[in-house]
Amino acid sequence: MPVTATPEKLQQILERIDGKGYKAYRDIAGVYRFNEFTLAVDSVQPDPFAAPSRLRVLIPPEVARLPERCFANNSRSIGVSCFLARAFAERTRERPARGGSGKSGEIRIEAPGQQVLANTAVQIDGDGGVEARFTLGLPAQGRRVLGRQACQLLLEALPRIIADSLLARSHGTEELWRHAAANEDADALRAKLAERGLISFVADGSVLPRSSGVDDHPLLGESVIPFRSPESLRVSFSLPNAGTVSGMGVPGGVTLIVGGGYHGKSTLLRAIERGVYNHRPGDGRELVVSAADLVKIRAEDGRAVSGVDISGFIGDLPLGVSTRRFSSANASGSTSQAAAIIEAMESGADGLLIDEDTAATNFLIRDARMQVLVPKENEPITPYIDRVRLMYEQNRISTVLVVGGSGDYLDVADTVIAMETFRPHDVTARANAVAASHPTGRVAEECSSFDVNLQRRPRTGSVDPSKGRRESSIRTRDMQTVQFGTETLDLAAVEQIVHRTQTRAIGAALDYARRRYIDGRRSLSEILDLVMADIGEQGLDVLDGRRTGALAQFRRHELAAAFNRLRSMRT
Repeated sequence: MPVTATPEKLQQILERIDGKGYKAYRDIAGVYRFNEFTLAVDSVQPDPFAAPSRLRVLIPPEVARLPERCFANNSRSIGVSCFLARAFAERTRERPARGGSGKSGEIRIEAPGQQVLANTAVQIDGDGGVEARFTLGLPAQGRRVLGRQACQLLLEALPRIIADSLLARSHGTEELWRHAAANEDADALRAKLAERGLISFVADGSVLPRSSGVDDHPLLGESVIPFRSPESLRVSFSLPNAGTVSGMGVPGGVTLIVGGGYHGKSTLLRAIERGVYNHRPGDGRELVVSAADLVKIRAEDGRAVSGVDISGFIGDLPLGVSTRRFSSANASGSTSQAAAIIEAMESGADGLLIDEDTAATNFLIRDARMQVLVPKENEPITPYIDRVRLMYEQNRISTVLVVGGSGDYLDVADTVIAMETFRPHDVTARANAVAASHPTGRVAEECSSFDVNLQRRPRTGSVDPSKGRRESSIRTRDMQTVQFGTETLDLAAVEQIVHRTQTRAIGAALDYARRRYIDGRRSLSEILDLVMADIGEQGLDVLDGRRTGALAQFRRHELAAAFNRLRSMRT
């Protein structure tokens, strides 16, 4: 990057434009070489009420002085970069209250939450250099430049934040190593699951409950019960840094999580669900690790479905409507859940996570009494209970299912875990005995092969982010909503999106796929392969050439879920 000016030059510009109209701030765009870092002002906001200006800081290795072992591999580097981003965010929050118009004086970085995600906010290169990307609201009074306040912000406050957050000396070697080591251990553990026949691992001592439904920090206090595995399910792993760890292994196949209300069933499932990501030290779930391709499934009344073959679960509908290429602008609970399962298979899922509380009851089970009252010839739905074993035996797709009222599932389960006061117990043998001694009289409704079409091809032009004269207009409102052209894309039911930066990246990836790969010939799974390969080779910046700090890594399954919820998409 060419250096074009000094901090003194930046100060001169700010003093010169003091009191002028806000657009005069455009004069500071450029690159400035400070003693310990280079500051790049990439984009200047046109108005104090517009999106803040985008800036980058580049710190050479000899200044950052990160210990080499902390970035020796990708796992360690990502762990440390997330820690540095959180530290930068914390320092900005410690600043005194700002004054002025609009976003004046606001410094913001998109730091990850409890999960550790590769991101564009802070990145560490192979030599240990650090790049941080953030936004900054240039100070204004009304729509007039506050040049002297901008000098204080850019030449005094910002260098202090950088020195206190992005340099090794502000943290200490052991704290940096703790984040590197924890992330490396989680990746190493995930890589070992398949060879043990497991889809998830929950370490002894883990803290699973969260502070609240809107706060993902661990629940604290004497009442918190650390997780401890039942002896029959306990397995041990040797990790690069933590050494030998033990805990509960969740095997492949059909696993039920049972128990009374408020005893921790959904809490355990939620931990397994979030275990597809690594967690920061101190989260309590650092060693709750799941296979990368587990997908949470739920009913979603009213969602759009486009050309999905749900015939494996739902036969032809009344009046001869075929379900081989089922489309709906307003799917029911059962059809939406059937579609979600097929879509997950299409995106490469090898395990499904289902909570009875958020599932369509008539999709999960049809009991013996209802089978008598409504004959099979009048019921197009083949419930999940009659497919779940076949999906594992034929397609190697495991299921973890929380159940509190559907006792018929005991007949098809491989493993049954009972939660009692947040403590897990292996009750598989007892469940088998109960199933044998209390037959329900239910008759399996379908045992044939499970063959569905997983090769949908999105039509050219049906993924359309245009709005007015703009070819591409994509705005992320929050973690659950993307304004994609004229369409509002609702991702509220995609429960494994954990940060708004993932949502932004997914919105950008939809457009990237449209521009590069959607041609009417490639299948959706092929398109997912190509997009994820490009990100793997070139990084998240391949999705957005503006070098924004607002993107984080997502999985192919969440990108597929976004495609599948676009009401405009046709296949």
